[in-house]
Amino acid sequence: MSLTPRIDFTSALTGLFDLSGKVAYVPGGYGGIGEAIAWALAMAGAKVAVSGRDEGKARDVAAALCAAGHDAAGLAMDAHSVPHIQASVDAVAGHFGRLDILVNCVGMQREQALLEVTEEAFDEVLQVNLKAAMFLAQAVAKQQIAGGRGGAQVHLLSVRAQLGLRGRGYSAYTSSKGGLVMLIRQHASELAPHGITVNGIAPTVVQTEMARHWLENPDTHRQVLERIPLGRIADPQDVAGAAVFFAAPAASFVTGQVLYLDGGITASQ
Repeated sequence: MSLTPRIDFTSALTGLFDLSGKVAYVPGGYGGIGEAIAWALAMAGAKVAVSGRDEGKARDVAAALCAAGHDAAGLAMDAHSVPHIQASVDAVAGHFGRLDILVNCVGMQREQALLEVTEEAFDEVLQVNLKAAMFLAQAVAKQQIAGGRGGAQVHLLSVRAQLGLRGRGYSAYTSSKGGLVMLIRQHASELAPHGITVNGIAPTVVQTEMARHWLENPDTHRQVLERIPLGRIADPQDVAGAAVFFAAPAASFVTGQVLYLDGGITASQ
């Protein structure tokens, strides 16, 4: 048996994170975390497609990437529609001629206390956070398997995939993210023979426009920091770095894992 490592550790360290020639698809790739991930993948050498319900915002991110010298495209994708999800994946593969990497940043939250949860709200959260992930993974896997080059799939979760939160109405959100953990593990098992890795990133609160409105409250900000042993709020770049790792050669032997990017919350609870 050869003891030669798959990765040439004598080469430049940057080679471990080189995505040159790869095509990455980032659904939910505008605003906050998704946009930071799109930029990080492009800076690592990948061609990047960004999508979301607002096609204009997706195209704006792609235009900014192109203006910086990267190869990018923006398109619409409605996570409420499986046919629309599948069509978006086919469009990305058709535009670039291949598809190697999925970084799924699609997600939503509709906070309702347990005694007030409605069927409509519960179904929508599971549709966007779990069902869309399933059919994005399926459509991308078909392209990756057909290409015969392996690939990587990465899903954005939340620390709430593992931990509940007292006093908040997170029934739909936590169950959708917890379900996604098992989807990742199952898909990792099924896709491993094709050289496709599947992993997840589960951050805590991240400094985004979405979080800003409630982090501006001094009491809320203090309470959030008290739960984080590292004593700071995560930055979108923290998540982007993890996404590049999972997509890159450095993580070619990592699959079925969820990285809790939480400043130590899960270690201390």
